[in-house]
Amino acid sequence: MEQKISKRSIIFVLSLVVGLVLGSLLRTTSAMSFFDFIAAAFTRLFQLVAVPTIFLSLTTTLASLGSKREGGRLFGHTITYTLLTTFAAAIVGVILYFIIRPENLPTTLIAEGQVAADGQLNGITSYYNHILSVIPNNIIQPFLSGNVLSLLLIAAALGIGLCVMPKGETHTAVLNVITGLQELLFLLIKGLLWALPLGIVAFAAQLAKQIGDGVVVGSLGKYLAIVLLGNGIQFFVILPLFLLIRGINPLKVFKAMSPAVLMALFTKSSAATLPVTVASAENNLKAKPEVARFVCPICCTINMNGCAAFILVTSLYVLQNGGVALTLPTVLTWVVIACLSAVGNAGVPMGCFFLTLSLMSGAGAPIWIMGIILPIFAIIDMLETAENVWSDSCVCAMVDKDLRKE
Repeated sequence: MEQKISKRSIIFVLSLVVGLVLGSLLRTTSAMSFFDFIAAAFTRLFQLVAVPTIFLSLTTTLASLGSKREGGRLFGHTITYTLLTTFAAAIVGVILYFIIRPENLPTTLIAEGQVAADGQLNGITSYYNHILSVIPNNIIQPFLSGNVLSLLLIAAALGIGLCVMPKGETHTAVLNVITGLQELLFLLIKGLLWALPLGIVAFAAQLAKQIGDGVVVGSLGKYLAIVLLGNGIQFFVILPLFLLIRGINPLKVFKAMSPAVLMALFTKSSAATLPVTVASAENNLKAKPEVARFVCPICCTINMNGCAAFILVTSLYVLQNGGVALTLPTVLTWVVIACLSAVGNAGVPMGCFFLTLSLMSGAGAPIWIMGIILPIFAIIDMLETAENVWSDSCVCAMVDKDLRKE
């Protein structure tokens, strides 16, 4: 199995290199249109299986574990590690912000950003409405819209219902249908993983073009440096420290979960990456299926390390440019807001951007600054999502070890 994993990792790395080279050399409209088509096709396919993966994984896990003591421990360990890693990411962001200290933006640049942000405000509602939209009023709509939090609520209700439902032929029949659908779904996911290198080539070509299209300097460059450096410290230092403290080899975990981390880097969606995350946790990391199928779907929604850091750093940056004094109470308040908001964020592309825009709008901050950030957000989003999935992988590894010891 180790040899098989190594070959797969080599293929993924080669695909990444080929994509970057092609994206740098073939910058014609027709070539990039082809890469865009391939990337969009893979994203849609993984989004197709992501929604049922979230729903079926949580439902079956709660149905089988909910009545056992292990179910409570599983949930407790997952939430504990999620909160610890999320707050750690936010604290790293705060420290870097006050070390680098980005100055305010020039007035002319802010004016340009206002035009860009105006177009992004259409349909943005208050954060209370965002929370309210999570509560489903139609059992079909969350599946059609891909509302992950609503799906989790429905799946939790059905899973707990199956748990307390009297055991008998009806209970067994319903559970067999759901389990059978889940096994069929994972068979389809294996097929997608086999073809994934082609998608990585296309995603990497897009990345090469984005990197070559613009240069960031000045105040905005410092802001970007804070976000990227914070992601790097969380990814390469903080999360591996969590693993080492629990007696787990970070390199072994990363090697096992690298397909999911790479997929997250290019799709910019934790939810779309979920099928790969679960499959990698089960097949490569060798986590218990009940752990992988519970922890990964939960974490892809609430364990948003990168999003928490982005919301916090961006909020401080926008508030500062709006003339708000960044006192200790203000900063601590936004640390809490950022972490709680990240927990409720949807694991979809640009989810953090729109959530931050909504928070800044509610706070009366100069939201047009978000329009200045918008052109560079594509790169930020890629790295944040990879960090989120890496954090999910670490939480899964730690929970799996905890439960095996207990």
